[in-house]
Amino acid sequence: MTFQLYGFWRSNAAFRVRVALALKGLAFEEIDVDLLSGDQFDPAYAQVNAAHMVPTLVHDGHALSQSLAIIEYLEDIAPQPRLLPEDSRERAYARSLAMILAADVHPLTVPRVRSHLAESFGADPAAIEAWCRHWTGEGLAAYERFLTLRPAVPFALGAEPTIADIAIAGQIALADVYGMNRTAFPRVAALGAVCFSLPAFAQAHPFEQAGYRAVRMHN
Repeated sequence: MTFQLYGFWRSNAAFRVRVALALKGLAFEEIDVDLLSGDQFDPAYAQVNAAHMVPTLVHDGHALSQSLAIIEYLEDIAPQPRLLPEDSRERAYARSLAMILAADVHPLTVPRVRSHLAESFGADPAAIEAWCRHWTGEGLAAYERFLTLRPAVPFALGAEPTIADIAIAGQIALADVYGMNRTAFPRVAALGAVCFSLPAFAQAHPFEQAGYRAVRMHN
């Protein structure tokens, strides 16, 4: 199988796909699309992803977008290890946890929203940062409540990581990008420690990407 992943170092959606590919042992080449420089609007990339977003996964010449749809595609073509439980109720629960990040939180912090806050409402960088930290904190709090009702053992749905753990780890990665303290969310922090002890999660973290290291070198 040949996989190309168009992503960006701080893209949380790309993080989710990186983890899923690694958990399934699928090798891939990542192609950088610098969202902060506007690379997503280049005409050449528009031919790959008409929505001007990352991630895009190209498999044998076919382009797929939206991180959760990509993960479910990977589940179809490489079923083991499973990232979605076989039981229908457990599968729905895993998806619901994933959607807290992918639908409720992360979309509020992406570059186009940050740009709109600045251009349409005059928000300065400090206000935009506060906005992102607020919604990231809301996601952490939601996950903490769910993990209080149903503790991780050691992962969110049992002995093996699923799409739910990928999402919760993604929420933690967002918090790391915004320099947020997680001590108020001990169950999330504990699950994160279990997740990031695995190379698939640790190596996918935004701070482990070449783009992040390049930014650090120039700052």
